[in-house]
Formats: sequence, C-alpha cells, structure tokens
Amino acid sequence: MDKCESDLQAGYDRVAEHYAAEFFEELKRKPFDCQMLDDFAQSLGDISGNKAVCEIGCGPGQVARYLKDRGVNMRGIDLSPAMVRVATRLNPDIPFQQGDMLSLNLEDDSLAALVLFYSIIHIKREDVTRALQEMNRVLTSGGKLFLACHGGEGELHRDEWYGQTVSIDFRLFQGDEMLGYLQTAGFVDIKIVERAPYEFEYPTKRVYAFASKAQ
Repeated sequence: MDKCESDLQAGYDRVAEHYAAEFFEELKRKPFDCQMLDDFAQSLGDISGNKAVCEIGCGPGQVARYLKDRGVNMRGIDLSPAMVRVATRLNPDIPFQQGDMLSLNLEDDSLAALVLFYSIIHIKREDVTRALQEMNRVLTSGGKLFLACHGGEGELHRDEWYGQTVSIDFRLFQGDEMLGYLQTAGFVDIKIVERAPYEFEYPTKRVYAFASKAQ
C-alpha cells in the first residue's frame, strides 16, 4: 500500500462513524440515484445465478443495502477496516471485507456484477485503468459494472473532516474521460448518464457509467 492509499485508509478509519451517520440514509433523498440502482438491479436479470454482486468502496453499505433489499445477492469491500466494521453492524445480513480495488482478493470470473458509488474518485488518474482492469478480471463473462463519480476536472483535497485530521484526495472525472478508461480496460456496451447536483450535495455534476465485460 502506497502513502496515498495509507492516508486514505487512515482518514476513513477516523471518520467512519460520522460518515455513516451522514450518508447511510442518503438514498432516501436521491430519487435519481435510486432509479439508476433500480435499473442496474433489473439489468442483472438471471446472469447472477449463484455469483454475488460486490460493492467496491462500500463505506457503511447504504448502496449494498438498497440493492440487497431488491433481491440482489450483495457483498461489499472497503479499504477502511473501520468502515467495514460499521457496514457489518448496520447490515448484518451482508458480508463485508477489507480490500483494495487495485488488487482484489477475488478469483477470476467470480462475480456477476460490481457497483462503485463515489469510490473510484480516490484512485489516482494514472491508476484508474488498472483498477478497472482488475474489476474486469473478477467479473464473469457478460458481467455488469455500474459506477458513479463526481464530474469535472482536476482534484480536491481535504485535510479536515468531521473535526478529524485527514489527508484525502478526490478526483473529478468528465463522462468522456471515464468512457475512455472503461474502453481501455476492456469494457463494452458503455453508457454514460449525468445529472446536476441536488441542492444538499457538493456542487459537482454526477456522472454514472454502465458497462459490461465482453462475452
């Protein structure tokens, strides 16, 4: 783990409880996101079989919870052990584990689908394609990927969050930029959707990407 990953893990460990208190119920105020997740769940159809769907960068597990409640066989991975503990407490019927999206401790072709809500924003630009290639590796043939990120250019940095000292970077991605990363990583059938921020959100547009692993 390099220093950026170590800082990211330490930062989220420090704020895990505060973050969960703010965001675990957030989807109740985000009808657009709920519709996107509903569409994603429906798109899975019968492809999952006995294979699970994994949320990477799951935080307290609010997205995994939403999908689980709609019949999706969910599990979750997060870089932060403290966040994994919070997610497990809040969602005792969903398995969570600590892990790194740049090196997933998962077998090839082992998952039906992956979902990432605002977690790829913590990956350095030069590593995004590698992260997506790793996700492509663990998906079954025809498996689905759904990710959300902050739209824009450049990056943001926080050195304080909920009264805690942190060092966390957030990258902003244009839709066309994310499309290029997904194509380079071998994904097909890519669809990009964007929306303006809700008034209570950080004022960046939201970018959503749907994609599939080639069959």
